[in-house]
Amino acid sequence: MTDANIATELDAAGVPQDAMRRLAELQPGRPGSIFTSDLSVNEFLLVREVGFRPLGLVLGSSIYHVGLQIGRWGSNQELDVLSQAMYHARELAMSRMEAEADALHADGIVGVRLDVEMKEFGSDIAEFIAVGTAVKAEEGAGGGGVENWRNNKNQPFTSDLSGQDFWTLIRAGYAPLGMVMGSCVYHVAHQKFGSKIGNIGKNVEIEQFTQALYDARELAMSRMQAEAEELHAEGIVGVQLRQHSHTWGSHTTEFFAIGTAVRPLRPDHIIERPTMVLTLDA
Repeated sequence: MTDANIATELDAAGVPQDAMRRLAELQPGRPGSIFTSDLSVNEFLLVREVGFRPLGLVLGSSIYHVGLQIGRWGSNQELDVLSQAMYHARELAMSRMEAEADALHADGIVGVRLDVEMKEFGSDIAEFIAVGTAVKAEEGAGGGGVENWRNNKNQPFTSDLSGQDFWTLIRAGYAPLGMVMGSCVYHVAHQKFGSKIGNIGKNVEIEQFTQALYDARELAMSRMQAEAEELHAEGIVGVQLRQHSHTWGSHTTEFFAIGTAVRPLRPDHIIERPTMVLTLDA
């Protein structure tokens, strides 16, 4: 991809001019150039040891107005307007981070953090931010024989694994394809007054609450799995299933599933046996 094409891609993704100038100043691979990274020292050394060179810190941000949707008082239901808002805002942040990595001619992004911060200048305004370290595969990375580290969409791979887990994954003969996620904002029905009174002093399952949270988690998980299938992944590692109430109140909550989709590097790979380590600490 030419520099002109990259500039067009960055502009189309909504990356600001200041970010473009920062990326241009990094000039990875040129004499005297530096890299930036939020990897710890141990993570940096392990990423280098497995054959990847850090290029620079890349980020994407989206400040998003989350619309309003009211759930019916006595019904369990997904609030699809809010689900779409939370999903789209995260996608904007991720795509801008990936566009910055493209500008550095990166093969992937490691140690990605995807956070949401509610802003003081509006209860329905949140910033979605994705940050990670763009890396380039050197000759022989992953044991050699890998021609292309990008995913089947020709995008740099993304991974929220730590540097240590990334090293272990590559050494085991697997490669990340991309971070996959699923979101579901769900309204949990209120209990009827008679049910509340009837449950006083009893150990009893509140079935409508159980079913609501079960359904919401399943929707988030299934959407994450669908993204992994689009990448032709063998599986998803490091899955986290988070719950956020944000500012919607006690009966509306978001379930967010996220993990790293992976593929085998070669069909005949063999996972090394773990090495026993004895500590000398007293």
